[in-house]
Amino acid sequence: MTQSPTTLPETPDLYGAYPRLDERRIADLSRCGGRRSVSPGEVLYREGEPAGEFIVILRGKVAMVEGYGGAEERTIAVHGPGRFLGELGLLTGQAGFLTAVVREAGEILAVRGDRVRTLVAGDPAFGDLILRAYLTRRTLLIGMDAGFRIIGSRYSPDARRLREFAARNRLPHRWIDLEEDDEAEALLRQLGISPQETPVVIWRGDQVLRNPTVATLAGTIGLPTPRPGDGVCDLIVVGAGPAGLAASVYGASEGLTTVVLDAIAAGGQASTSSRIENYLGFPSGISGAELAERAVIQATKFGARLTVPAQASGLEPGHGHYSVLVEGGPAVQGHAVLIATGAHYRKLDVPDLEKYEGCGVYYAATPFELRMCRQTPVVIVGGGNSAGQAALYLARNASSVRMLVRGGGLGESMSRYLADAIGRTPGIEIMFHTEVRELLGDDSLRAVRAQNNRTAQFIEIETNALFVFIGADPHTGWLADIVALDDRGFVITGKGSSSHGDPLPLETGRPGVFAVGDVRSGSIKRVASAVGEGAMAVRLLHERFTKTGNRQGGR
Repeated sequence: MTQSPTTLPETPDLYGAYPRLDERRIADLSRCGGRRSVSPGEVLYREGEPAGEFIVILRGKVAMVEGYGGAEERTIAVHGPGRFLGELGLLTGQAGFLTAVVREAGEILAVRGDRVRTLVAGDPAFGDLILRAYLTRRTLLIGMDAGFRIIGSRYSPDARRLREFAARNRLPHRWIDLEEDDEAEALLRQLGISPQETPVVIWRGDQVLRNPTVATLAGTIGLPTPRPGDGVCDLIVVGAGPAGLAASVYGASEGLTTVVLDAIAAGGQASTSSRIENYLGFPSGISGAELAERAVIQATKFGARLTVPAQASGLEPGHGHYSVLVEGGPAVQGHAVLIATGAHYRKLDVPDLEKYEGCGVYYAATPFELRMCRQTPVVIVGGGNSAGQAALYLARNASSVRMLVRGGGLGESMSRYLADAIGRTPGIEIMFHTEVRELLGDDSLRAVRAQNNRTAQFIEIETNALFVFIGADPHTGWLADIVALDDRGFVITGKGSSSHGDPLPLETGRPGVFAVGDVRSGSIKRVASAVGEGAMAVRLLHERFTKTGNRQGGR
């Protein structure tokens, strides 16, 4: 039975997602916005379009609706007087995932998005309120399976590619598995799509993308893409992990025209950490994904332009500037380049590994993987911090977690607080001196065969999910012979990077090309040190610009 608009209840304020603004705050906003009356059925902004206004409800009620006007229309939330609309897209430029529809006549206050961003920058309390609400709303949307739909087979590498991109970028979406969902094939027939044409992405209820590239998907939902003809910027940051994001915040805030490129998602390896508990300023911990989202918003606020996905494929020196070549897109030119491409986890040296990657073997522990481990046994290979964080996170859903550690202890590789937490957590077992020798299964992983490297005894462990965290190799293949690398492929900086000239700390043998974070030879592989190096590099960059006079002038 349809509810009468006059009795439409408000959605409770869940976890601080839907706070009310007080009269003083509304009065402040009124000085830079406009009031207008609204009527039932009026659409304030639509799903799939960027929300250009920050809207506060003064009287009446507004519903946030997914699939508005379609057969699967769903009301996500209802807001009344004092509440504000919007989601992270208002701050990051993404398209909205919901439609705002007036349900009860009333009045709203609308403020242009750029003016609100200025207010947020100048009022930390207001900024914290907005940011906390928008981050929580994004989390709620992800938990509700709102957003676009990805339909495909769990065994498809292309489906895995799209799912990982959506999960790493915290894009609300729903995964529909052809192997499990009885309604999936019926939905495909309704859309005139054969199972062989999957994976497909359905956006706004009716727009179908057949096996899109991640760049196509990103462009469809409004993520910024590289633009030709932007001229020569001051600073190109390649890699948006903690080091790159820190450099972006400091560079942009100090007036440098800053462009940030990342191949997959902001946050780097840190974004795959479920909770970082030893990062300064967050005593209760913070997820890597939230840390990255906050940093992106901060960098954007100062004017940095973040582009995802943008895979750097080469670095070419020019006359007074450098060109970063971007796979499938225009090159980006800058007077300075900061290499922050980080590293990727090493792979196990076992037969048929590639066969199970994405359908049993994983290299990250995010909400995407957590869902796949519900009440099933999990195996984690590794004894470092990443392995420990993954064990604690996956233990929430898994029936059991076994950590296979090659050595005889955790003291040298894992922080004490993590080792203590693992010891207190039921369901986590550590098997020391144990290594994986074989993966067992057909289309998907069924078990692993492991061996004790002291007794040579073998054991077969049933699992559908094997997580690998065994050290990292640098992302430096795109640099070719442009900068000096050590024998493991990490970028050499400082005095050892060049046989001529006098490079600054963190600078390569190329003047104005710096390397920071995990990709740098000799760096300490911690989030805090990566952030520190990113900030330090910007200070050194000013010193380099003083010597070369290359800076365009900023803002």
